[in-house]
Amino acid sequence: MADSKLEFRVGSIIFSGEGSGDWLSKQLDKVLAKIPELVAIAPEEPNTNDNAQNGAVGSGGGGSKASGTLAAYLKATDSTSNQVRKFLATAAWLHDTQQKKRLTTREVSDALNSHNQGKLTNPANCLNQNASKGHCVKDGRTFYVAPDGRTSLGK
Repeated sequence: MADSKLEFRVGSIIFSGEGSGDWLSKQLDKVLAKIPELVAIAPEEPNTNDNAQNGAVGSGGGGSKASGTLAAYLKATDSTSNQVRKFLATAAWLHDTQQKKRLTTREVSDALNSHNQGKLTNPANCLNQNASKGHCVKDGRTFYVAPDGRTSLGK
């Protein structure tokens, strides 16, 4: 059983580890030693506006892309207090950060929970309300955020 967890990001390089403290420390030292080499070959993340350094949302030419944390994205889209809007914003953030074409309500709920953004009372109802507004399109057991949904978020 792991007694330590660590995750950090340097540019487009993400290190995530779980294990005993001693082992994790040794792995971290190896990664840190290779950072200059990895940064030289890793693709740069797009810096589309001044807010990119603050973990906020930027919009590129081909559509909107989420950068930074889910918390920053929810705040930038003013989606922290309304559950239906929070569901929509989280789904848009997942589409952009995980490059997934289709999502499930479980993935949205899990993302909110794992990023400490609170639980939704009824995720299925949030999806249905977004679908009725044309913000999401249901596709069997999955769905995707429609362009109208992104527009409603201001992205």
